[in-house]
Amino acid sequence: MEMQKLYLLVPLAPLVGAAIAGLFCRVIPRWLAHTVTIAGVAVACLASYVIFKDVMAGNTYNGPVYQWLTSGDYHFEVGFLIDQLTVTMMLVVTSVSLMVHIYTIGYMQDDPGYNRFFSYISLFTFSMLMLVMSNNFMQLFFGWEAVGLVSYLLIGFWYTRPTAIFANLKAFLVNRVGDFGFILGIGLVLAHFGTLDYAAVFAKAPELAGNTTLALFGEGEGVALMTAICILLFIGAMGKSAQVPLHVWLPDSMEGPTPISALIHAATMVTAGIFMVARMSPLFELSNTALSFVIVIGSITALFMGFLGIIQNDIKRVVAYSTLSQLGYMTVALGVSAYSVAIFHLMTHAFFKALLFLGAGSVIIGMHHDQDIRNMGGLRKYMPITWITSLVGSLALIGTPFFSGFYSKDSIIESVALSHLPGAGFAYFSVMAGVFVTAFYSFRMYFLVFHGEERFGKAADHDAHAAHARTDAHDDHSAHGDAAAHHADDTHAEEHHGLAPGQKPHETPWVVTLPLVMLAIPSVIIGYIGIEPMLFGDFFKGAIFVDTEAHPVMEELAHHFHGAFAMATHAVTTAVFWLALLGVALSWFFYMKRPDIPAAIKSRCGPLYTLLENKYYFDKFNDVVFAGGARLLGRGLWKGGDAGLIDGIIVNGSVGLVRWFAAVARLFQSGHIYHYAFTMIIGVFVLMTLWVTRA
Repeated sequence: MEMQKLYLLVPLAPLVGAAIAGLFCRVIPRWLAHTVTIAGVAVACLASYVIFKDVMAGNTYNGPVYQWLTSGDYHFEVGFLIDQLTVTMMLVVTSVSLMVHIYTIGYMQDDPGYNRFFSYISLFTFSMLMLVMSNNFMQLFFGWEAVGLVSYLLIGFWYTRPTAIFANLKAFLVNRVGDFGFILGIGLVLAHFGTLDYAAVFAKAPELAGNTTLALFGEGEGVALMTAICILLFIGAMGKSAQVPLHVWLPDSMEGPTPISALIHAATMVTAGIFMVARMSPLFELSNTALSFVIVIGSITALFMGFLGIIQNDIKRVVAYSTLSQLGYMTVALGVSAYSVAIFHLMTHAFFKALLFLGAGSVIIGMHHDQDIRNMGGLRKYMPITWITSLVGSLALIGTPFFSGFYSKDSIIESVALSHLPGAGFAYFSVMAGVFVTAFYSFRMYFLVFHGEERFGKAADHDAHAAHARTDAHDDHSAHGDAAAHHADDTHAEEHHGLAPGQKPHETPWVVTLPLVMLAIPSVIIGYIGIEPMLFGDFFKGAIFVDTEAHPVMEELAHHFHGAFAMATHAVTTAVFWLALLGVALSWFFYMKRPDIPAAIKSRCGPLYTLLENKYYFDKFNDVVFAGGARLLGRGLWKGGDAGLIDGIIVNGSVGLVRWFAAVARLFQSGHIYHYAFTMIIGVFVLMTLWVTRA
């Protein structure tokens, strides 16, 4: 009973903080708003650690909190499933969220929406915790939609900016597409299993593995039930975890303040889809078709989203496209049945990606909200803490041996190499090529920001940046990233862009740099500590299911593992290490020694650059086909259906018919008796004729 109270404390503590900061945001002082929300998340983090220790001692839990609704034979409950997978996610969510909350004190200190922002991010934490702690599909869907709602509020936090409103509406609509598939999958589960409880569904799944759903259009044999359920559920994950083609919302989410970019991209919303597929491993293991679908989608995302990071000049967008690519890596791992590897990379990625985003935010503060990396350079000596922590994050991202990202990323690549599922060959090419691409764009950003010539504080640069920002606003609906962090008020935003001539960057205050240091520590060590128990021990036993006979990837991977230290030292002989090193060396040569070469490549590969600049025309395609198609359909229903059929034929037509009938009837209402007598005689004559004819 005591532990059950502790389970309740984890999501409720951030909720209480969010309620106090949100409901009383106009009356309470700023210090109280950030104190109650940080305290709530800190309590949740501490409680998560206690629960983690309890689960490691062998005490898992699966049970209801209360019954929400009964409808016939169906029971809908709010309940918790506390196992190794859950506590891993709880620790990641609460620890990263705590660092983001502390960081926000410094980043949002001049913003008039300070209290409101703290309320939102605390509510975001509550929503994600409800999602990962759920023991049934109904509660999962509640958390799923709640993180979508709060992300809408946070991406459009600066609601006076049209670009922010466009971005949050885009995120909301794209996620509705994914969630439509997700709720159809849940509907299929309820229809065929008769329950939404995870344990009951997983236990019954093997019995229904051979079943099919209703055939499309009522003909044929239908689709395999497990394939249909898994693909529909994964479509939901494609929206939340930003997989091609439902990825288009994630880069535009940069319109929100940097702390929420870190929270969305590192520990909450985008990890929800990865977590969900891992949780549903007993279902996905019953469908190779669904697993191959997952592999292909993840492979495309991992490689082609990485290419887009190469041409980005907004510091936050480089990191955003890195997130897309790394989510693709996690998805590929899920597809080859290496679910524990995907969760391991989710965990390591959460720390170093939060570090990179918060590091980018620190640079933005130091540069007075100039986000264009072409206007930076040489920041290493002005912002030493931001520099060294950003270097740690970049080294972890590219998979440098002994850093956390190395252990999880290399494990994904090896898992893909060992898989024989359809699509695994393409996936292996994608993740290998992605190693070079990731190293290249990551250190392109690092070198341009922290090394080389100082390019800030020059009038010409500011003019160029302003022109570039105007172009971005027109093309991408996202002009200035965090430029409105210092709103003058809620109606008019005063936008600052960069340092004045002669002004120098500065290191950020301790509330910003402390979270950077705290996140840098796990970015270095957590992979070394976690790889053996999480991938090759019994850590996820009972929480993740793998059919080792059909998909023996993890067993084969274990044969190649001889310890974390040996894995790192052996890495220098692998192609992965040399591809990453080549990416770093080439970025240094291109941007530190011969910057004329990238410019020449850009001019000679105009069509390719245009393709990348337009993000493969996904946005244009969506705008023309889906948005344009919806407008065309709406116009057709308006003109043809409403104005033509309803108003024109049914409403006005019936009026015209009555008017015509009345006009004809009026001819027989003359008032003369002989007219009426003549009409009666004609009527009798007609009736007699009909009677004689029938006889």
